[in-house]
Amino acid sequence: MRKLIHFVHTSLDGYINGPGGAFDWPVLGPELAQYAYALEDRSDAMLYGRVVWEMMSSYWPNADEVSDDPHDRTYAPRWRKARKLVISRTLDDDLGWGARVIGRTDLAGDVAALKAEPGTGDLLLMGGSVAAAALTASGLVDEYHVGVQPVVLGGGQPLFAPGVDRLHLELIGSTPCDGRTVVLRYRRA
Repeated sequence: MRKLIHFVHTSLDGYINGPGGAFDWPVLGPELAQYAYALEDRSDAMLYGRVVWEMMSSYWPNADEVSDDPHDRTYAPRWRKARKLVISRTLDDDLGWGARVIGRTDLAGDVAALKAEPGTGDLLLMGGSVAAAALTASGLVDEYHVGVQPVVLGGGQPLFAPGVDRLHLELIGSTPCDGRTVVLRYRRA
């Protein structure tokens, strides 16, 4: 059975976005970008919550045409090719860019079915806390890859939204990236 991996950036004080939803603080250097690409390369699909999807789909379709940043130019074509699944009860089915909606009525059932599909690639849940909390509470997240960024935000959306009870994890690895960020890898204890 394939794994569901939650990959997310967090501030040192445990927020995935800042006050007012600000997400202008993660530092994505070449080593962290390579880490993310390797995760994506071993995945069959990228899962997004509605809020993260709206952020991603507003920028990545044409990022390589409007930016000179090496990561943007590399990632935009990768993003366009990836299988994208969007967790939402409210979005229309026509999302564009090869994306489709899941979790409209039974998120846990939909994700359990995806995990049981034939294949060897993992499922990669990108960012977000509400969908991650629901999938964590359902026991469906196998690993957490948390990129701890060198910033204190002082508020915002916490790494885990309400609904996650006590969760014991086992550290399975850590990867320092670019002299700034450390990706901590956990699985359920």
